[in-house]
Amino acid sequence: MTAVVYEQREVRRARYAVAAVFAVHGAVTGSFATRVPWIQDHASVSAGQLGLALAFPALGASLAMPLAGRVSHRFGARAALRGLLVLWTLSLVLPALSPNLPILCLALFVYGASAGMSDVAMNALGVEVENRLGRSIMSGLHGMWSAGALIGSAAGTLAAHLGADARLHHVLAAGVLTLLGQVACSWVLDLQPAEDEEPPPRFALPPKSALLIGAIGFCAVFAEGASLDWSAVYLRHQLDTSAGLAAACTTGFTLTMAVARIVGDRVVDRFGSVRTVRFGGVLAVLGGLLVVLAGHPAVAMTGFALMGLGIAVVVPLCFAAAGRSGPNPSQAIAGVATITYTSGLVAPSAIGGLAEATSLVVSFGLVTVLACGLAAFAGVLRAGDRDRPKVTPPAAAVPGPRS
Repeated sequence: MTAVVYEQREVRRARYAVAAVFAVHGAVTGSFATRVPWIQDHASVSAGQLGLALAFPALGASLAMPLAGRVSHRFGARAALRGLLVLWTLSLVLPALSPNLPILCLALFVYGASAGMSDVAMNALGVEVENRLGRSIMSGLHGMWSAGALIGSAAGTLAAHLGADARLHHVLAAGVLTLLGQVACSWVLDLQPAEDEEPPPRFALPPKSALLIGAIGFCAVFAEGASLDWSAVYLRHQLDTSAGLAAACTTGFTLTMAVARIVGDRVVDRFGSVRTVRFGGVLAVLGGLLVVLAGHPAVAMTGFALMGLGIAVVVPLCFAAAGRSGPNPSQAIAGVATITYTSGLVAPSAIGGLAEATSLVVSFGLVTVLACGLAAFAGVLRAGDRDRPKVTPPAAAVPGPRS
């Protein structure tokens, strides 16, 4: 009995620790997103060139994400997360130091690679904690990511309002977040692979069961990535606002996502995954229409906030549905994670490219169309409404995390 109580305490402590890791990871993204206009001006790049540069995080993540499983297998989950999180927090300083387009592309490649590997590692640990607790926590964990992004973007908003140099801002932010991340990593689960366990494959195609679920996640994360990286630019250049107000738009977007994700587990328990995502899709479409038709900054900011509210819980529910969609839950979850994460990194460059050819208004028209898919195809998440097993596996029987 004492051993069981001790393990339960360890798992609860690990839940809070991995939640803190999610918050640190989100704070890096929020810190970067609010200073994108400064980085664009500092590197002297156009909207199209910025879109090209923002494709490099997707490239870096796509190449690096499959390596996260091998790193965890080699060093153990805790040590792997600690090292990968350091790479992520320190990579924040690189884009602001970039004086031109080629160096900015290289900096964002490293930024994306470290983001992807640390993201895979922390989500794998989050899923493991959820399995041991026997109840849903992934929406709350992603809520902590959004809360971290909110804190990072709020600090960025203040820095932009004060006219602070983004290089100094990001060096200070990286130092603080690195310290906080290392403290949190000390308490996450220290999963170790069995002696006879084969290393995970370098690359594996997502199973068919994960493709439709991943498509739903793709639509949601596309809207999220586009809004995080382009909402400030949209207000600054499309509606001619101040830098401080433009950054505040990103803060409002992350605020609605944070609140919705923190309460998301209760909402899903009450209404189910399908109805929650369908209603969220309607809100996201309404928000997209407000952004596209906005003639005033307040209308656009309201639209971005509604999009954040509508898409907030979709990705956690995609993970839940993937885990119940076939005989190999870990592979399905990994497949959905790859699809959705790649969407978030591809979206900013796609928005920039379309904006260069047409306008940012047309770009967010595309985001609105994709948001329609959430309401139309939410039924594929029905597997997420099945009863979650309440059995807590013994520690020795739990395999190491997979990428």
